[in-house]
Amino acid sequence: MTIPIGLAIFFTMWWIVLFMVLPFGVRSQHEGESYLQGTDPGAPIAPRMWWKALWTTGVTSVLFAALWWFMRE
Repeated sequence: MTIPIGLAIFFTMWWIVLFMVLPFGVRSQHEGESYLQGTDPGAPIAPRMWWKALWTTGVTSVLFAALWWFMRE
């Protein structure tokens, strides 16, 4: 696997894993104690995007390493 192909595969895998990780731990405003007037009740209270980006990078790295090992020449 060449470097550009590997980066493209990693980038694609990262976005797929991000969309799988996004709903974890999300509480909407109507589930919480406080509700900000004028906002959507389904809006998350604290999305914690940095935490999710770190988890996404870790999971994607493990999956990519397994793919790379499987496809090695």
